[in-house]
Amino acid sequence: MSTNQSISLLQEMAIFVKVVETGSFSETARQLGNTPSAISRAISRLEHALGTRLLQRTTRKLRLSESGKQAYIHCLEMVKSAQAVIESSGKFDSEPQGIVRISVPKAVGHYLLHPHIPEFLEYYPKVDIQMLLEDKLIDFIDNEIDLAIRITNEPPLGLKGRKLIKIDHVLVATPEYIEKNSLPQHPQDLKHHQCIFLGEQASDSKWRFQKGNKTISVTVKGRYSANHTGIRLDAALQHMGIASLPYFVAQHYLKTQALIQVLPDWYFKTYYSGDAWLLYPPTRHLAPKIEVFIQFLAKKLAVNTTYLE
Repeated sequence: MSTNQSISLLQEMAIFVKVVETGSFSETARQLGNTPSAISRAISRLEHALGTRLLQRTTRKLRLSESGKQAYIHCLEMVKSAQAVIESSGKFDSEPQGIVRISVPKAVGHYLLHPHIPEFLEYYPKVDIQMLLEDKLIDFIDNEIDLAIRITNEPPLGLKGRKLIKIDHVLVATPEYIEKNSLPQHPQDLKHHQCIFLGEQASDSKWRFQKGNKTISVTVKGRYSANHTGIRLDAALQHMGIASLPYFVAQHYLKTQALIQVLPDWYFKTYYSGDAWLLYPPTRHLAPKIEVFIQFLAKKLAVNTTYLE
């Protein structure tokens, strides 16, 4: 018997097992929501394919033939294997387990997500997290990621998501630097200071400010630039100049007064400011591992309940 033929007879084999278990075509038909004649035809098809009689029929009961006994053993194994597949799939679908791959901007991953990951891993021992720290946008399918955090005020079409937290940037410096070099009173004063900026592209040295309806752009300069938030923070703490930092990175040092905010009356506008959205491809059913991770991050980071449908 060919593989294709065997596959085409799987239903008949399962019906055969049910007939043996119930001992009746009528009872099998009742349990399967079918008719006794349909059950009889299914058994006949199986017998014809196997070239042997499986059941000896009498007016009162059914009895397995010798070949039927052997066929029943193998068909029963098939049914049990099918049940095991269903049970294991159901367990996988209901219990969070597996790996979650999430793409995160470097600073967000380091300072906002990473501190909470140990708690998540302890609470969900069967879920693993792979965090991909990358400031540029990466494709969900090409990079096989489940989730992505992106900072934007206009989430991309075709994705679902949840807004987590607003990302603002501030300018900071140490009291020692300010005492030595004076405190800027206006954005234009930054031209006379050492400014620590990203330096990835020319526009990173053009700092933009807004106060009410007034917008100002200032080209700053400095002897040190770095596209790593932690390095710019450390440079500021070492009194090297006025650094641009995400507020969530600077807030601890502002509270302890290790750093002071420069130009607090002006809103510092950057290309890296906006809302942090937790995004994922649209799907009818989220895997439990994805769902619990989304809920966990929302609980730890969300400031509202805005959703993207």
